[in-house]
Amino acid sequence: MSKLVDAIRELEENLVYKIVDEEIEKGVSPVDIVEDCNKGLVEVGNLFASGEYFLTELMFSVEIMEVVMEKIKPLLTASGDGVSKGKVIIGTVEGDIHDVGKNIVVSLLRSHGFEVIDLGIDVSVQKFVDAVRESDAKILGLSALLNTTYPVMKNVVDALKEAGLRDKVKVIIGGTITSEQVKDHTGADEFATQAMKGIEYCNKIYGH
Repeated sequence: MSKLVDAIRELEENLVYKIVDEEIEKGVSPVDIVEDCNKGLVEVGNLFASGEYFLTELMFSVEIMEVVMEKIKPLLTASGDGVSKGKVIIGTVEGDIHDVGKNIVVSLLRSHGFEVIDLGIDVSVQKFVDAVRESDAKILGLSALLNTTYPVMKNVVDALKEAGLRDKVKVIIGGTITSEQVKDHTGADEFATQAMKGIEYCNKIYGH
């Protein structure tokens, strides 16, 4: 476990910012920094799931990550080459207003050359369906932090089927709450608990 992963896991706010600043100064890839931060958030999610951390600690980790992303975002934007690899629709599902995980993925997708349609947070089922119908995106990303959103994710996939759009897009669900079982329950094509897995899936679907 790297120092950055460990610092986020232990919620050592000032140490996290110090390490991030040092790594930026050393020229460490912003993608690598985000990946370590993502691993730290997964560790926090695991501690929350085991009952060692409570919602307060979980939300504090999100606040830390938001500050880190403000430091990293300009570097991620600068690393893109301006050539679109393909289009991806993404949003946090209805009933969930957390967006730090989604924003990490959005930043990484754009830095890897994808055009992103970011629908924001608390996105209704119909808004996802309309976005798929009105675009030529091959991938729809459903993000969430709360496990109460499993039924909503399933509703989105079911609504795409009812609208005759299911074959048009691959659906990937993302967040530390997702798993193989949740993927099967919702009818999604893939799941990702770490941001880079989502980027790798998008590259695979678009043949990169």
